[in-house]
Amino acid sequence: MHWIALQTRPDAAPTVAAEGTPVDAILALGWWALQFTPRVAQAGDAVVFEVSDSDRLFGGRQQLIEQVLASSLQLGPVKVAQAPTSLVALAQLQLDPADYRGPDRLPLATLPQAREHLPTLKRLGCTVWGDLRALPRGGVARRFGAGLLDGLDRAYGLKPEVYTWLQIPEVFDVLLELFAQVETAPALMFAAHRLLSQLRIWLQARQRGIVALELVWEMDARRNTATHGQLLVRTAEPTRDMQHMQRLLAENLARITLPAPVLYLRLRSVETALLPGVSDSLLPDELLDGDSLNHLLERLSARLGKDCVLRVMPYADHRPERMQIWVDFCKESKESKADRPSTTPVSSAAAKKRKIKVAAGPQTDRLLYPTWLLAAPLKLAVRDDRPLYQGPLALLAGPQRLEAAWWDVADVQPALAVSGKPLAALRDYFLARSEQAGLLWIYRERLTGTQQEAASANRPANGQEASHWYLQGLFG
Repeated sequence: MHWIALQTRPDAAPTVAAEGTPVDAILALGWWALQFTPRVAQAGDAVVFEVSDSDRLFGGRQQLIEQVLASSLQLGPVKVAQAPTSLVALAQLQLDPADYRGPDRLPLATLPQAREHLPTLKRLGCTVWGDLRALPRGGVARRFGAGLLDGLDRAYGLKPEVYTWLQIPEVFDVLLELFAQVETAPALMFAAHRLLSQLRIWLQARQRGIVALELVWEMDARRNTATHGQLLVRTAEPTRDMQHMQRLLAENLARITLPAPVLYLRLRSVETALLPGVSDSLLPDELLDGDSLNHLLERLSARLGKDCVLRVMPYADHRPERMQIWVDFCKESKESKADRPSTTPVSSAAAKKRKIKVAAGPQTDRLLYPTWLLAAPLKLAVRDDRPLYQGPLALLAGPQRLEAAWWDVADVQPALAVSGKPLAALRDYFLARSEQAGLLWIYRERLTGTQQEAASANRPANGQEASHWYLQGLFG
């Protein structure tokens, strides 16, 4: 067996690669070490992990040790030691590497099970591990208990080392107590930076990217105001770029006014997604300066407001004006996601088994759709049952019949509504030509039986009811 021990060095100067001090540096070290082996445990103020079963996956033990030493720089200054047992590796962390001359020469103060008995052992002349090991085992057990011998046997590899292996939580949820009361929201970014550093390690261990996170602050309950506040931040795509998340949080916090001083800050992951690593290229890639388009739009959404940066989403509706909706750039509409038709291809054999009708070819009706839709259909004048728009219109193709939205009562005309019953959208679409405007997309509205009864009072004196024509689209 081969053990590696890691310990943070808060007294050393931070490295350039470090992205901030995590809230719980020991726990962050444990999450980081899980990339090398699942046998990771927290031992006091250090982390130990056993790599004898996983070193071959990294090209051998020496290559694994070199990778541990190189990649540990991203966590900041750390102390690293390795030995056949975890207790020997932990003991080396407390010494200068040049002072290590084998386990027998280690001071007894570096053995956790011997620390409470150090005064007595010193009077007996025992100052190093080798002195304690030379004493009669029976007398040591009667005088100091079996725990001291058990720790000594584990240190020399005579007994197995038992630890509770570290597990990565499914949800990131870390609470940080602030050193002093914070009275302005932008000042919370100093503490939020530490929480984001911890989040980065958690995301790397789970091989995921953050999509939505929630920052919660607890305020002084002695004030006659709200006791807590929260901020939800979403991204358009999964990311582990904590510098970008820090900018998003700063933009949002700049628009918040705190009613009372903040005492605690909490960061929780709301939504994550798988984010595989990026493969290195064999060819030299061009270095791109600046943020990506998604990062720019997310920052604009945070600075200008969610209603100012929108994106279009397809929507499952037969009415042309309802086939797309505008939603927040960083959040996909739940309704559009639920109502969106499936785009998964279905084979002919599976279609027959499931009794699904598969279209023989492309739908020619969709070729008649115009390039531009009007914001609202324009009602056209009619002469001799012929629509007019800058002159008479010539019908070139159609009709394309549409019967839909009988379930939708939101757009029912109040004058035609009868007992709150839903009214269908009944239309016949035509491709028309205008001598002045070119190709147009128009439709003739057909009335249901209920609508005809309700509109009979408005029928012309000659008894003939004129058709209602509307312009909805333009080609160009």
